[in-house]
Amino acid sequence: MSVPTSRVVFGAAGARPCTLVLCRGCCCGDARKHPGVDHQWQLDRLRAAAAQSGGRLAVRTTDCLGPCDQANVLVVQPSGEGRRRGGRATWIGWSGDDACTDDVLDWVAAGGPGLADPPATLTLQFINPPRPEPRRSRR
Repeated sequence: MSVPTSRVVFGAAGARPCTLVLCRGCCCGDARKHPGVDHQWQLDRLRAAAAQSGGRLAVRTTDCLGPCDQANVLVVQPSGEGRRRGGRATWIGWSGDDACTDDVLDWVAAGGPGLADPPATLTLQFINPPRPEPRRSRR
């Protein structure tokens, strides 16, 4: 006999917005390494979009996401609803130009991972997240 199950969402995860995490570590966000990119303008633009989203988008920064050879890196994390529908964090490299910023904002406005397909041009910038360092056991 099969018992029907329902998805129960606990706490704040159910209402979690789509979140953009921007790397601003040693390579990403560094004007000396990427002099043609206005890093602050991009961050200000993303934060303005979040402020106008009615709580559907959040933006945060972090020190270093890892794949420095693909800087600037950002991660699009799905909303709670997007995750329930199968969306997973999407890593995007070489994200410092206006076209990429436009594509990211269009995608998250449509719902982001799990809720909307990304623009085709943006998929060309998808990268794999770094692999965790293997742990060595002590003997």
